[in-house]
Amino acid sequence: MRVLLTGAAGFLGSHLAERFLRDGHEVIGLDNFITGSRENASLLEAYPSFRLIEHDISKPCYLDDQIDGVLHFASPASPVDYLELPIQTLKVGSLGTHNALGIALAKNARFLLASTSEVYGDPLVHPQPELYWGNVNPVGVRGVYDEAKRFAEAMTMAYHRYHGVDTRIVRIFNTYGERMRPGDGRVVSNFIVQALRGDPLTIYGDGSQTRSFCYVEDEVEGIYRLFFSSRVDPTNIGNPNEFTVRELAEVVLQETGSDSDIVTLPLPADDPKVRKPDITVARSVLGWEPRIDLREGLRRTIPYFREAHARGQAVPRTI
Repeated sequence: MRVLLTGAAGFLGSHLAERFLRDGHEVIGLDNFITGSRENASLLEAYPSFRLIEHDISKPCYLDDQIDGVLHFASPASPVDYLELPIQTLKVGSLGTHNALGIALAKNARFLLASTSEVYGDPLVHPQPELYWGNVNPVGVRGVYDEAKRFAEAMTMAYHRYHGVDTRIVRIFNTYGERMRPGDGRVVSNFIVQALRGDPLTIYGDGSQTRSFCYVEDEVEGIYRLFFSSRVDPTNIGNPNEFTVRELAEVVLQETGSDSDIVTLPLPADDPKVRKPDITVARSVLGWEPRIDLREGLRRTIPYFREAHARGQAVPRTI
């Protein structure tokens, strides 16, 4: 197959692009590098069947190539990023999704939308199944990301129902691993960077809020299987093992060997209290579930951050 992957230079996009390349497919990667990494793009350009186009998918894009699949992964994805880039986040979720779907329609290609567990907002149902509609504040500071993805899902289903586009929607839960930007502001990267620098680990609130952390190799496997499946409805892909943020901080301290302290900061507005995927659908339809537990995933991830720290690139960011 030849697939177009937006956000190909991002953390998750680059891993997914590499999975397609390793399996013998061609990948046209599209990225405007607003949060993507030139280093990730260089890794992909080592494959002869990869081609990079530097472009903002929020603006129209015309391709002469035959395309068999479009995977839309372009978007700021961490709270720090989308709070700094609110308009760009809304544009890539709306205009970007529209343009990517337009390419899929024109090329008669399969389309996969990278959605998010944030469509569930601060959930009143736990764990979160795909049938849950969510509890989102549309005018809160996080609404720029939450509603962009909710709109993107609605647009995707409209193209499926009205135009007959063969679509997939993956709801991605917290994912971590190599190639995360050390300064992206996500909780796993922030904790590792702070621990390696000997800085205090910053927890928002009392740290009792829960998250579920999926190692990138597992996440990519689930997304890859979904793309090649026949499932149209949204599908949760994430690790159902739930940890409090404070528990994560303690595990990071143990695995890095750091003696950093843990300090608390005020809880950001609309921060979800719980987050845990119900992966019944992924297990039954895709035959998928995560294999790598949190400690093993961190042991694979921490050396990447140690190297970044040694190069002086590891600087944490907080909201």
